[in-house]
This record gives sequence, structure tokens and C-alpha cells, in this order.
Amino acid sequence: MSTAEATPLNNASPVLSERDQRGNIIRLTLAQALAGANSVVVYATGAIVGHVLAPDKTLATLPISIFVVGMAACILPAGVIARRHGRRAAFLAGTGCGVLVGLLAAAAVVLGSFWLFCLATFFGGAYAAVVLSFRFAAADGVDAPRRARALSFVMGGGVLAGVIGPQLVTYTMHLWPPHMFAATFLVQAAVSAMSAVVLLGVRLPMPSAEEVAGGRPIGTIARQPLFITAVTCGAVSYMLMNFLMTAAPLAMKLCGHSQESANLGLQWHVIAMYAPSFFTGRLIARFGAGRMVAAGLLLTGISAVVGLNGTDIAHFWLTLVLLGLGWNFGFVGASAMVLECHRPEEKTQVQSLNDFIVFGTMAVGSFASGGLLAAYDWDTVLWVSFVPLVMAVAALALAAVTRERAAAYGKQ
Repeated sequence: MSTAEATPLNNASPVLSERDQRGNIIRLTLAQALAGANSVVVYATGAIVGHVLAPDKTLATLPISIFVVGMAACILPAGVIARRHGRRAAFLAGTGCGVLVGLLAAAAVVLGSFWLFCLATFFGGAYAAVVLSFRFAAADGVDAPRRARALSFVMGGGVLAGVIGPQLVTYTMHLWPPHMFAATFLVQAAVSAMSAVVLLGVRLPMPSAEEVAGGRPIGTIARQPLFITAVTCGAVSYMLMNFLMTAAPLAMKLCGHSQESANLGLQWHVIAMYAPSFFTGRLIARFGAGRMVAAGLLLTGISAVVGLNGTDIAHFWLTLVLLGLGWNFGFVGASAMVLECHRPEEKTQVQSLNDFIVFGTMAVGSFASGGLLAAYDWDTVLWVSFVPLVMAVAALALAAVTRERAAAYGKQ
């Protein structure tokens, strides 16, 4: 991009031309769809393959937990790459991991190696960690009033991921008859390579000297009440979504439902996660991020209540759909809050710290989910989900009261 195409934004972040903004959003949305299929494939197959390969059946969901650990472990390194070499370099490193996870997972299924499969899902988590930054990248070079809408629109690419991922599993899982899902993972590797091609055309500002330096100390930023509230609500929204979605496919199988039914349930779950993103940004602009987060937490609670009322296919599917909607409002709203917590030169380190905390917390929930399902049952998993939910509601309410008091004090 030439210097003539950009104007300064707060003396640090250039505003891209309309053409580049549009092109970036389209490419990032398409990449979100292709790359999002990686996560869907892991969630749809991870517990099933784990159950077959694990030396101990209580470890069935460990591959998915390792996937989450990979996300948490690689978020900060991905942020460092983006800060020093630009976001596109981080994107391409991530898609390389995406190709690797497909190849390693296919080899693990063929060789019958549980631990190789766990290694594969770790790289899948690394890929997912980079994909998470697509939403923030969409806001780069965009005027401040339009950033939440840009972020939200790119998240909408997950709608296609919700279709591509489950259908990819359904139509490929039996293509290599002796090795169920082996062909699925090979196709997933090819989809990751396609995502890399799409991302090559993304045009974003290179890191400025101020951004490389990093801005204020991260501790100062992290102590902001708004940042604490955003991280808490984002962490709980994502942890509960993962906590319940991790256990759902295996719970459906244990309740006598087919793999195809579980795949379809996950498909509608992922669609519900991302479809609202095409208008969530407008809702945030109209009602505020805090109210959207509150609506998301409420929907998550309702999803658990629905699950507690039955174990037929309809109850599982409705639980997953409501869970997806709750995640969208809660997580996108919390992400919009994060955009208000940093200066332009601090964006990559603050966004990376947010995601690191969110997915570190999510890893705990993922480990707990499999253990609870193996030791107890699906109802226990649902009841436990209310504990972090209440904590997030309390944090959001406290933040609202604090803001009201500060506003009242300012009027005096």
C-alpha cells in the first residue's frame, strides 16, 4: 500500500483505503471459513478418535484438551511474530501448522497412535490461535466507529466453517475403510493450504516502531477495570462453550445417538456461533458491548437448562444451538471491549494477552469436561457449568455499578 492511501489514525495506526479495507474483510472472512473448519473437524472427531485410541478411556477427550493447550501456548508467540514481522507472517505460520495437523492426525489414525494424535491436535491448537487474530486484524486500518462491525463481520465467516467442517467429516470419514477419519484429516490439510493462498492477498499496515516497542507496560493495561471485565466475560463465554461442546459428541454417542447426528448437531452449533456475527456489530453499536455480553451469558445458562431436561436428539441440538448463540454475543461483545482498552501501538500485545488468558482458562474447562463425563454423566457436566457463569455475571454487574458510580461522581 502506498503512503498516499493511508491517513494517520491517532498518530500510530493508518487508515487503509476503502478498497484495501473491503479486500481484507472479504479475504479474512473467507479464511475464517476455511480455517474454522479445522476446529470443527477436531471437535467432531477428537473425542471419538481418542476413545478408540486411548490406553485409558478416561483420556478420550484429552486430544481436545491438548488442542486447547496448543491454542493457549501459541497465542503469545503468534502475537510476537505479528508485532515484529506483521500479521500476515503470523497467518502463514499458522496455516503451516494447519497442514501439519491434518498430516499427523491421518498418520496417527493409520498407525493407531494415541500420543501422535495428541501431538497433531496441539498443532491444530496453534493454527486456531492464529485464526483467532483474524477478528482483530479486520479492525486494523479501519476507523474507530467501524471496528466492532469489521471484527463481527469476519467472525461471520464461521458460518461457512459450520457447514464445511461437519460435511467434510460426514463425506470423508469412511473413504479409507480400514481407517475411519484418516481421509478426513488429509482433506483438512488441503483446506488449510487453501486458506494460506487466500491470506497471501491480505494487505495490512506493517508494525510501526511504536508498536514494536510495545507502548505502556502490560501490567498497567491489564489492571484496567474494563480489561479485567472483558477478559473475565470472554474467558467464561469461551470456556463454557468449549466445556459443553467438548463433551456433547461423546455424550450423544453414549446416549445411543449416531455419529451423523452428532455431526449435524455440531454443524448447527457452529452456524449459531457465527451467523449472528453479521449483525452483532450493529447490536453492539446500538446497545453497548456490556448488554450484549449479558445477553450471551443468559443464553448460555438457558442452553444448560435445556440440556438438563432431556437426552434425546432434539435436546442435544437445541442445547448446542443456544450455546452457540450465547458464545457469539458473549465473546464478540467481550472482544469489542478489548478494542477499547489499548492504544494503537499496544494492540498486538494486549490482544494476545487477552486471548492467552481466555484460552488458558478454556484449557482448564476442557480437561475438566472429559473427566466429569467419564466419571459421572452429561447432567453433571451441565450443572457444573453454572459455577463460572455466575462468576461472569457478577463481574459484569460489578463493572456496571462501578461505571454508574463514576458517572454520578463526574456530574457532581
